[in-house]
Amino acid sequence: MNVGGGSAADADPEPMMEMNMTPLIDVLLVLIIMLIITIPKQDHSVNLNMPVGNPPLSDIKPVVITIDVDFDGTILWDGEVVPDRAALEAKMNAVAAIPDQPEVHLRPNKLVEYKVVAGVMASAQRIGVTKIGMVGNEQFQ
Repeated sequence: MNVGGGSAADADPEPMMEMNMTPLIDVLLVLIIMLIITIPKQDHSVNLNMPVGNPPLSDIKPVVITIDVDFDGTILWDGEVVPDRAALEAKMNAVAAIPDQPEVHLRPNKLVEYKVVAGVMASAQRIGVTKIGMVGNEQFQ
């Protein structure tokens, strides 16, 4: 508000160039409070439907096939030497064709090169053997 006498130069007052921020801030604060109130409570738990009771006991022991990899890269299928990779893959194809696949236990010697063991695992994966696992064997190592 301009009070007082003015001269001829003051006849055209300049418009105010600043925006009044108070109503904008008030509206934003109300929106933030509404957002905080409407956000649902966050639970840090995962709801799972777990089975109730004891699982049925099975008298059937799983069939286990043992693949041993000797320190020099020799592959043994249940104690029998496998001559080459094609013979190993043929035996794995027979295992993969069974609907209820037997467990395949891979027992590498601790001195064998990793590429031989990785090759056996890659063949099993490519062929579709699903129940394969690494097993430590102190007797064989």
